[in-house]
Amino acid sequence: MNILKTIGSNVRAYRTKLGLSQEDLADAAGVHRTYVGAVERAEKNISALSLSKLAKALKVKPEKLLMDKFD
Repeated sequence: MNILKTIGSNVRAYRTKLGLSQEDLADAAGVHRTYVGAVERAEKNISALSLSKLAKALKVKPEKLLMDKFD
């Protein structure tokens, strides 16, 4: 699977698991609302810093967003 699709899929899965909207996640991570949607759709080449911010807001380690299997 494409790494951007893997990250996007994992961000969406963890966000949904926490019951957060894209806007809620964006606020918690300090990024723009539309950025979260673009990441989830694999439209953005996410930076390590942004990955870290999203992971922190999702309460997971950044490497969890890089894994092929959501757990």
